[in-house]
Amino acid sequence: MTLVDLASVAGECAREQTGLGAFNVVHIEHAEAFVAAAERAGRPVVLQVSENAVAFHGSLAPLGAGVLAAARSARVPVVVHLDHAKDTALIAEAIALGFTSVMYDGSHLPYEQNLAATAAVVAHAHARGVSVEAELGEVGGKDGVHHPGARTDPDEAGQFAAATGIDLLAVAVGSSHAMTTRGARLDTDLITALAAAVPVPLVLHGSSGVSDEGMRSAIAAGIIKVNVSTHLNTIFTASVRDYLEANPAVVDTRRWFAAGIEPVGVEVERLLGKIYVGPREVLGAGR
Repeated sequence: MTLVDLASVAGECAREQTGLGAFNVVHIEHAEAFVAAAERAGRPVVLQVSENAVAFHGSLAPLGAGVLAAARSARVPVVVHLDHAKDTALIAEAIALGFTSVMYDGSHLPYEQNLAATAAVVAHAHARGVSVEAELGEVGGKDGVHHPGARTDPDEAGQFAAATGIDLLAVAVGSSHAMTTRGARLDTDLITALAAAVPVPLVLHGSSGVSDEGMRSAIAAGIIKVNVSTHLNTIFTASVRDYLEANPAVVDTRRWFAAGIEPVGVEVERLLGKIYVGPREVLGAGR
């Protein structure tokens, strides 16, 4: 029960008809909190390092090494995943470091270019035992394929997955990145159609804007991997503000950071243990 590849654990969740929680790591304390929460919930977890987080730190290796160490010491299956990477050199670096999954985001490219580039990443990663998540589509707007109005075509998605050999596919079904409220309306009929057409597990990005019931419905319709980041950042920041207002003399950064990360861990445990589990029939729908 330690560091595992994404395809294996996502496949197991698909067989169990449960969701797989994926949470973004910006600081090493995130990885520690997420692993501890997963252990308390008794569920697998995906620790994600985004290309944006790498840019913030200036390099991948230091944070990546820490996240990998946290994963290897875990008592539950943990995937270490490079998220939303457009830079193929960064993908190669993550694989060399020991990441067990990468996401190549070619969604900004025309279809044929995205397909060719994704297939090349798959060939490189699979030769080293690493899973690949991809994303399909080119839609205008700041959020691209995760603009609320964007939608993934089931037939095109099925063809793309088969042609590239990817292990998971992120789809556009009504969620949007960086939402600080949880009112996104997902197209569950489309999710059901995509799950029937695509031969690999589906991924929901922008899940911070989705309610608990919306997440349950998405999993019931066929989503497996559920990405959450902004929702946890909102909890963290609000908790830090409250702590510093109540303790204005504090200068030890460990104290206010702990005050922020503790409720984040509690929320991750709740999502893993109460929202992402249960047969789809119990959750209220079937494929």
